[in-house]
Amino acid sequence: MWKERRKVISFFRIALVAAALPVSLAVPAHAEYPEKPMRLIVPFAPGGGTDTIARSLGSLLAKSLGQPVIIENKPGGSTMIGSEAVANSPPDGYTLLVATLAHAVNPSMQPKMPYNTEKAFSAVTLIGSSHNVLVVRPDSPFKTVGDIIEAAKKSPGKYTFASQGSGTSAHLAGELLKNLAQIDLLHIPYRGAGPALTDLIGGQVDMMFATNAAVAGFIASKRLRPIAVTAPSGQSKLPGVPTVEETVPGYVVDSWYALYAPARTPQPIIDKIGAAVKLAAQDPDFIKRAEGEGVTLHSSSPAELDAFVRADTQRWHKIVTENKITAD
Repeated sequence: MWKERRKVISFFRIALVAAALPVSLAVPAHAEYPEKPMRLIVPFAPGGGTDTIARSLGSLLAKSLGQPVIIENKPGGSTMIGSEAVANSPPDGYTLLVATLAHAVNPSMQPKMPYNTEKAFSAVTLIGSSHNVLVVRPDSPFKTVGDIIEAAKKSPGKYTFASQGSGTSAHLAGELLKNLAQIDLLHIPYRGAGPALTDLIGGQVDMMFATNAAVAGFIASKRLRPIAVTAPSGQSKLPGVPTVEETVPGYVVDSWYALYAPARTPQPIIDKIGAAVKLAAQDPDFIKRAEGEGVTLHSSSPAELDAFVRADTQRWHKIVTENKITAD
């Protein structure tokens, strides 16, 4: 009799545990997110503009979310090494990617990518954007964008523009000018902005589209002269310096920073991170540091970021295809 009662009791215990399982599993794993340190993957070496923005953002996210935010630099492969690390991470919100323009350009320039950009990531929010400055040496005969266009039409392929590498914003800015103005300029890629600017100052190349942070000191010391910025008409932040669009209609080049998570990251987690970034974008010290890099802080919904990057991807695909740009 007692053996039978024990069997019945055991049966009911098992049944009660089984009945409780769906309830416990229904509790979202992200209810207390974050519960441990987070990682921000920067697909560039330490010390650059992206690294500066990521570190400033990371400290504010840590304060807002209550967990340490660790910055991990994974440079190389046109940002694909760092991006792949995030694409292959668990979709739990603890590993995030600080993406740049390369995120939109790589699908058109890289014949073999280790991930599908559209399927491997979940958009979180835009962080900020900036524009490049077209600079020349002080003794350059070019005073305006119109001067460059006129000279290039007279001597196709004679004049050169430098960049920190194929597919970078500096490179694409020159390629877009070639397309819209219908001129032929020769692209000279370098391994970084530093060597490119050194050769520009030394007279080995004729011009360069560079970030404001990279050239501000050279402009202030009059070692370089700004001709135009790549912002929309009327939005130049350099006093007395016009935009390229004022001479070439439709010419605008944005460099941008955005935050992505691995695909299938739960929406409540994405929303929580996005809200923290929006709060960070209002921090006076972060705004000041970003302005020092020539960056205007923004925030966006995931859908807005998706639409923005999709349009940028299509835009640069057209330029890469028409100009036959390769990663080499």
